[in-house]
Formats: sequence, C-alpha cells, structure tokens
Amino acid sequence: MRNPYWLFVVLILLLAGLQYRLWVGDGSLAQVTELSQQIDNQQGENERLLERNRILEAEVRELKKGMETVEERARHELGMVKEGETLYQLAE
Repeated sequence: MRNPYWLFVVLILLLAGLQYRLWVGDGSLAQVTELSQQIDNQQGENERLLERNRILEAEVRELKKGMETVEERARHELGMVKEGETLYQLAE
C-alpha cells in the first residue's frame, strides 16, 4: 500500500499554487478589480466626451443655420457692436 501522505503533500502544493495565481498571478482578483476600475473611469470619460460632442454639433448646426449665432459670438468674444449702437461698459 502506498503512503497517503505523498498524495496529501501534492494536493497541498497544488492548492498553494492555485491560491497564488488567484491572489497574485495573472488574472488575479486584484488585477480584475483594477481593470474594472479602469473600465469605469473610461466609460465616465466617454460620456463626458459624448456630451461635449453633442454640444459642439449643436453649435455647428446653429452656425450653419443662421447669422444670429455668428452675431452673438462676435459680440461676446470679440466685443463688437452694431453700427449705431452705443456700448456702455460698467466697472466694478
């Protein structure tokens, strides 16, 4: 009859190897958690960029549609006034 202790030692070593892989090795729980966090961060960034793209698309449509948006931008960004208008600037 063979000694059952050798089988026990082999099973313990096999269990230790699997536990090492589970906690430390490739595909470990820590790595899976880190990758999940990276996915969540990337999805948040994607949502932010999609919203920015929607805003830019709406702005482009407005610029193509009429002169009102162009006039508004010229007034706010360049400080332009129409002919015959008087600009009053208040200092605080």
